[in-house]
Amino acid sequence: MLQPNPNSYNTSFLSAQELEMRLAPKVDPLSMTRILDAYEMARSVHEFQLRNDGTPYFHHSTRVCKILLDELHIYDADVLVGSLLHDVLEDSDTVTRTVLEYNFGSYVAYLVETLTKDLSKAKSNPDQVDIEHAERLKLASADCMVIKLAARLDNFRCLQFNLKRNPLVYVRNTFERYLPMADASTDVRLHRLSEEIKKEANKFLG
Repeated sequence: MLQPNPNSYNTSFLSAQELEMRLAPKVDPLSMTRILDAYEMARSVHEFQLRNDGTPYFHHSTRVCKILLDELHIYDADVLVGSLLHDVLEDSDTVTRTVLEYNFGSYVAYLVETLTKDLSKAKSNPDQVDIEHAERLKLASADCMVIKLAARLDNFRCLQFNLKRNPLVYVRNTFERYLPMADASTDVRLHRLSEEIKKEANKFLG
């Protein structure tokens, strides 16, 4: 595995201190506590995980949150918490929907569960799992799609660092399964994310 360049995008992340500074003028103390608690839970769950590009998985979670904050100006605590925790159900044996609901409320638990894929099934049939996931998102709240596309945008920005084993398939599936939903939506957040994903695809494909 290639060692990541410490100055590359894929090595960047949002620290807890930076997150707190961004949130301080925008959220109340209770929301601040919930978001920082989610940050710590995500860091704990993903502590020993590395992505295919050799970078800590947790960095991805923080960058998804950063995209929502800096590019979409989203300060809703539930959505930010959901962005930080969007992969914890897939990657933890102890964090369950019940745990999420107890700590962060029913809407956050709904967001994270909706964004969770069946990884055991994906080992044998990843394409079918992704199709079913996209279909589920068609019926989900727009916030689910916002988090999903923000995660995809971050991944697109990491494609040049060998993040995906089959990057062209990842790009194709995104354009065929997820972007049409965003483009058909009236949600300006989804339109913005779709535009950015298309720009990153053009950069990668040349």
